[in-house]
Amino acid sequence: MTDYTALRTTMVDTQVRPSDVTKYTVIEAMLNVPRESFVPRDRRGAAYVGEHLNLSADRIVMDPRVLAKMLDVLDIQKDELVLDVGSGLGYSAAVISRMAEAVIAVEDDEERAAEAQMALSEHGADNAVVHAGALTDGAAEHGPYDVIVIQGGVEFLPNSLNLQLKDGGRIVTLFVEGALGAVRIGYKIDGDINWRLVFNASAPVLPGFEKHHAFKL
Repeated sequence: MTDYTALRTTMVDTQVRPSDVTKYTVIEAMLNVPRESFVPRDRRGAAYVGEHLNLSADRIVMDPRVLAKMLDVLDIQKDELVLDVGSGLGYSAAVISRMAEAVIAVEDDEERAAEAQMALSEHGADNAVVHAGALTDGAAEHGPYDVIVIQGGVEFLPNSLNLQLKDGGRIVTLFVEGALGAVRIGYKIDGDINWRLVFNASAPVLPGFEKHHAFKL
């Protein structure tokens, strides 16, 4: 029988901590959330490898190191409301739920959203709600949000998400720029988002977050 608890501890000790992740809340959450319960059943054996896990052609469960570094820089507080865009089967939402007051997870596949909600409920994440709908639409009815996290690559950020972030709030996402992407944290000040580079990583571009290039002869 696979000892997932030991694998989880090894993941944190060999992948998360060495990646300059120092926030206790991030480490504690990743030590306690059973990642194997939030990945496809046929991929559970690979739940703790240090890479993205595919959900579909353009959807992933984020590499634990990348997710941990994103959450570390966000420094989510216990009184904050978080929007988790592209939560997949709910792993990121489960981790965030241990740090925030509440998290709204957005998933565009209704079957996947239902599975994520069930897994979150089974593991006691009562402050996490899964919203089924287009990822670019977010979940305005539950906002505005103190923090927005996007679980995948983007080529541009839709204004619909900007509008759901509180003034003074922060957002983290991975901008795909050629072969290598750049994870940036943005701070919303007077309606505009000011971006700062955090680290480099790569991920598939999420559906709806592609730039539409004009056709030229």
